[in-house]
Amino acid sequence: MRTLSMQVAVVLLCLGVSLAAAQQASQQTKIDRTGDSPVEAKFAASGHIRMSLCPGGIELTGGDDPMLRVTPDRDARVRINVSGDHADVRISDCPHNNFSVRIELPKSSDLYVRMFAGQLDVRGVNGNKDIELTFGQLNIDAGKSEEYAKVDASVSSGQIDADPFDVHKGGLFRSFDQSGPGKYRLHAHVGAGQIDLR
Repeated sequence: MRTLSMQVAVVLLCLGVSLAAAQQASQQTKIDRTGDSPVEAKFAASGHIRMSLCPGGIELTGGDDPMLRVTPDRDARVRINVSGDHADVRISDCPHNNFSVRIELPKSSDLYVRMFAGQLDVRGVNGNKDIELTFGQLNIDAGKSEEYAKVDASVSSGQIDADPFDVHKGGLFRSFDQSGPGKYRLHAHVGAGQIDLR
């Protein structure tokens, strides 16, 4: 009788582990596609998104749909990996001349973005933002200064215009750092170029 109870316990334990693994697998989405058609994956609000973007003109737009959608204007390789409330988006093998991409995401998202060169526009996204661009123009609709607990922005060479924070600087190694009563953090850096916080 005792042996039978132990066998039942082992079977129930294995069943529980299998169900947990199946549930975790159902929350994972991996897409790797080359082309110019939109690539999308379900992704809930209040998640964390890491992006590695190739040079070009990139527009990040927050919206109400629980979806990550990447729309390149020409052939490029798009990889999306979603696991629970974390997503990884990588765009590579991009054309060199005037390439552009529109990326739609839930408006309540935390962003970690790295991009080598070009113009990066961030609109309608509420959440923490950690964004760096090596060369080019970084435009962020930051909103109200009181929404942030900490803001820092810097350029190695170039210009910072941050109207909500009453900061305008230009030249070599320019930066500013402010704290506030809000809950979000904003970090923005451009190696050579311009930061515009609106």
